Amino acid sequence: MSRLKELFKKTAGIQAEKAQEKRETESPSVPEGLWVKCPKCGELLCKEEVVRHAYTCPKCGGYFRMKAKTRMKLAADEGSFTPWFTEINGKNPLDYPGYEEKLEELRNKTNLDEAVYIGKGKIDGSPVVLGACDTRFLMGSMGYAVGEKIALAFERAVQEKLPVILFCCSGGARMQEGIVSLMQMAKTAAAIKKHSQAGLLYVSVLTDPTMGGVTASFAMLGDVILAEPQALIGFAGPRVIAQTIGEKLPEGFQRAEFLLEHGMIDRIVKREELRQALSALVKIHERRQGYCQFFGISIPKEEKSQQENSGKQVQTENEKRTAWDRVETARSKKRLTALDYMETVFDGFWELHGDRLFGDDPAIMGGLALLDGQPVTVIGIQKGRTTKENLARNFGMPSPEGYRKALRLMKQAEKFQRPVITFIDTPGAFCGMEAEERGQGEAIARNLLEMADLQVPVLSVVTGEGGSGGALALGVGNRVLMLENAVYSVLSPEGFASILWKDAGRADEAAGVMKLTAADLLRLGVADQVIPEPEGGAHNDPKAVFAAVDRALTRHLGQLLREKDLSAHRYQKFRAMGAVLEETET
Repeated sequence: MSRLKELFKKTAGIQAEKAQEKRETESPSVPEGLWVKCPKCGELLCKEEVVRHAYTCPKCGGYFRMKAKTRMKLAADEGSFTPWFTEINGKNPLDYPGYEEKLEELRNKTNLDEAVYIGKGKIDGSPVVLGACDTRFLMGSMGYAVGEKIALAFERAVQEKLPVILFCCSGGARMQEGIVSLMQMAKTAAAIKKHSQAGLLYVSVLTDPTMGGVTASFAMLGDVILAEPQALIGFAGPRVIAQTIGEKLPEGFQRAEFLLEHGMIDRIVKREELRQALSALVKIHERRQGYCQFFGISIPKEEKSQQENSGKQVQTENEKRTAWDRVETARSKKRLTALDYMETVFDGFWELHGDRLFGDDPAIMGGLALLDGQPVTVIGIQKGRTTKENLARNFGMPSPEGYRKALRLMKQAEKFQRPVITFIDTPGAFCGMEAEERGQGEAIARNLLEMADLQVPVLSVVTGEGGSGGALALGVGNRVLMLENAVYSVLSPEGFASILWKDAGRADEAAGVMKLTAADLLRLGVADQVIPEPEGGAHNDPKAVFAAVDRALTRHLGQLLREKDLSAHRYQKFRAMGAVLEETET
């Protein structure tokens, strides 16, 4: 009996803590009147000045919570928004006393029919479905009406082939509706799945606070998930967690920055930059005639002739270089990085973060970009040039979360029919206890499995070191290109010499035996093209190398987009690995 009493006591304590947490997290929206108080620094501010600063504090940068209709005014083109489903009202499945009266009171007070305001509008001329939750209406909690409106919006978006953008802000499920509220999580998720299967974009914008059942359903299911700075985002409330584990939570726990670090969101975007970011995302995902068609791209005869002559000259000057010379050049701190190619060869590179499972590995970068006006997904293994940068990037040695981030972006590209372009420069996958604990081998194997079957063109470019399985995890391409001084091997020359000859000091000799240069890989049928470099390496004339990579990518993509079955093409390519040796021997 005493144990039962203790259980009820604990439950009551948790409920009290939840109530306190709600009071603390409910910072005010901008009220009526001339002056408002900043929810962060407590300064008394002129309301007009707050509005002028996109509802942020001009002194400390703190964010005011925004009304749903205000969100629509800031996000949509002026006069373009039309609300949908305004007659859907909440239900009272539990016959909860006073619930219907409370709903009516809130309708009159907020001028909203429910906790979500949703409809159709335009962003920079592009039609979209827009929705926003409003914490003034029962903390933006999700009951039948909220779930129904969101599900209907996704269904209608499928019919009209429109992207969906939702501004999420909620305390979670609506307690007054009990199990019916819980079921809205599954309802909204199912509707989002149908929208996704139609190949349409969903952008979720997480604002303060986004908690509970909303976090565990539509808020975290976006193709791209953005968040406002310092937004509180989580499933269980911080006070409940702290009480459960009996520990003080770290500073910044469950804030947007915490989620970015742990791989759960793509980007944090300041409120004043949010509309521009949404516009860019919508534009790059627009369906239009000629989408992802690299046809008709060719190099002028004069330019082509110059390239060929230049290439021959470079090859003549560089042909005396040993395999070990090329290894050293590939490892040079001056070597062009993946980010160099992403920011120069492509237009408007827009980085996305996180594996949605554990973390965001800085050793692998990826995101959206345009190649000659065509949307592509670019992914690259990133090294640093300084010791500080290399420490931050783990010397270009990816962890499991890096490979899982890459795979997430590849599957996203497949959904939107974007070609995938990868840049490879790594001594190998990270060999550490943490990596093994999180499944390094499984992560690499999963990438090989899924890349083999991607239904979009995959182009892999080895720009520096191609170290073992850590490189191959991004290298299952329809075409594999190599820069002239890049290398690609089963392991490092030092490792090869150590294992086979018990002498790591013979690494330079091993490099020659391993046939790891671009020219060797071309003869073996592993590489499809060698891109010439200037004498001494790509860093001596980056502009020329960027142009050569651009030409190679567009040419190969133009060819691949004429293939009827890209996964079958990729299968046959790797199925034939080793056949070149047999042909040579006969």
